[in-house]
Amino acid sequence: MPLVAHTNLPTFWRLQDEGEEILTPDRASRQSIRELHVGLLNIMPDAALEATERQFFRLVGACNQIAQFHVHPFTIEGLQRSPAALEHIHTYYESFEKIKLDGLDALIISGANVTHDHLQDEAFWQPLTEVFAWAKQNVTSILCSCLATHALIQSCYGVERTRLPAKRWGVFSHRVVDRQHPLVAEVNTRFDVPHSRYNEVFKADMEKHGLKILVASEEAGVHLAVSPDGFRVIFFQGHPEYDDISLLKEYKREVMRFYNGERDDYPPYPEHYFDVAVQNILSTYAEHVKAAKRAGEPIQQLPEAQILEHLDITWRDSAKAVFNNWLGKVYQITNEDRRLPFMDGIDPDNPLGL
Repeated sequence: MPLVAHTNLPTFWRLQDEGEEILTPDRASRQSIRELHVGLLNIMPDAALEATERQFFRLVGACNQIAQFHVHPFTIEGLQRSPAALEHIHTYYESFEKIKLDGLDALIISGANVTHDHLQDEAFWQPLTEVFAWAKQNVTSILCSCLATHALIQSCYGVERTRLPAKRWGVFSHRVVDRQHPLVAEVNTRFDVPHSRYNEVFKADMEKHGLKILVASEEAGVHLAVSPDGFRVIFFQGHPEYDDISLLKEYKREVMRFYNGERDDYPPYPEHYFDVAVQNILSTYAEHVKAAKRAGEPIQQLPEAQILEHLDITWRDSAKAVFNNWLGKVYQITNEDRRLPFMDGIDPDNPLGL
């Protein structure tokens, strides 16, 4: 069912321009359909703030459960923000205090960029763990993306993520490990997921603490896991929310970091993402960038128009299916009072009755 544009957040109208169905509050009020209130704790940096909104809003809005989805974006202290980002947040985001007062049926926590080796040294660590503590008591299910997965596993189980020898970067094939779990019901047993991270929590460490592995890759490790109760916390290490151009944008930023002297080596390609034609284009462009850097000259823009037609998106249908299953189960067990996590008779330690 469609998203409800209950605020003037520009993301609603961007999605509407893309063909997504968006309801006005007036039209929504005339439908006898239950509401679901989904929080989005957006802790991505400024450059990705609004793109992250669109990516997660799109996945929620694609769900076909009989519900109207009100998505409530908010953020926390401890993140450096530009004046423009602060204005966007002030205008369109809710405060965590209001979120706690009104309640949520489900919560999505985005990834984030870090500046320290240990997550507990980040300025946003304490505010983030406060959200965790509240949500675990008051929200039916929490879905964590990448950095949020690592932070919550460390906070709850004391397991610190491990630094990888090189960045895990690209689009990787995955298999469904537990085909009986409702989150992956009717999902392709093999599908792609983008990854973009320097760190990993390994399968053995997850299983040691009772986490259930649902989807994994021989190359990229665990993508999807759930808390020991089977549903209260959903852990993503990959980025199923990514657009087809998300990794291209990251690659472009890394090229600029090389040109500006912020990294010594020219960035490698994200794995399994660029086809041969794109690699040929980018190889020629790399020679141009290196020559311009040596000569102290400006560089030409990366030829994105030539690249876009070659980019495939091979993960969105599976991502939509998992989100559809997730919010469908939330709908079935959450209390009609959004301040309460479960309807009567649901066991919080086994909410799906598995």
